[in-house]
Amino acid sequence: MVSPRRTGAESSRTRALLIHVTERLMRQDGYAAVSSRSVAKAAGVTPALIHYYFPTLDDLFLAVFRYGAEKNLARQARVFTEPQPLRALWELSVEPARTALLSEFMALANHRKSIRDEIAEYSRRFRRQQAELLASRLPDFGTGPDDIPPAALLFLIGAVSRGFVAEDPLGLTDGHAETRALVERLLRRYDSGALAADTGARAAEASTLEDGTAEDGT
Repeated sequence: MVSPRRTGAESSRTRALLIHVTERLMRQDGYAAVSSRSVAKAAGVTPALIHYYFPTLDDLFLAVFRYGAEKNLARQARVFTEPQPLRALWELSVEPARTALLSEFMALANHRKSIRDEIAEYSRRFRRQQAELLASRLPDFGTGPDDIPPAALLFLIGAVSRGFVAEDPLGLTDGHAETRALVERLLRRYDSGALAADTGARAAEASTLEDGTAEDGT
C-alpha cells in the first residue's frame, strides 16, 4: 500500500507565508502568474518547499481561498453587530480589494472544479450566516422602506456585488454607477426607517419607565 504523502503542518509559519505571498501575487498579477517557481521566488524559498506544503497548485489555491473566506465570515459576523448592518454589509461586499481577489477565483473556477465547488460551499455558508444574523437583528430593523423585506435587500446586495465582480474585469461598467446609486438610496431609506423605529422604541421605553416612577410616587 502506498503511504500518503507527508505535508507541512497547517499551523506552520512557513505555510502561512506561502498563502500570503500567493494571495499577493493573485491580487497584483492574477491567478495565471501563480506557479511553484513564482511563489518560491517571492517567498525566498525553494520550489520543493512549496510542494512540501502544497502537493499541487490546486491545494495552494484552495488554501488561499479558504483563508480569505474564513476571514470574511468573521468580518460578516462583526458587521451585523454594527448600528447599520445592511449598509456595512454592502460596503464589505463591494470593497475593491475583496472583489478583486474574488474575481480571480471566479475566473479560476472556470478551469478547476475543486475551486468551483469550494466557492459554492462557502457561498452557502455565507448565506446561512446572513440569514441567522439577520434573524437575530430583526427586532432592531423595524419596517423597511416600501415594505422591502431585509432578506430581499440582502439578496440584492449579494447579486449586485457578484455582478460587479463578473463585469468589472471585462471593463463592462454600463449601469454600475446607477445601480450603486439605487442601492445607496434604498439603504438611506432603510436606515431612516430603522432609526425611526429605534427612536420610537426608546421613547416608549422611557414613557413606561416614567409611568412606573409616577405610580411609585418617586
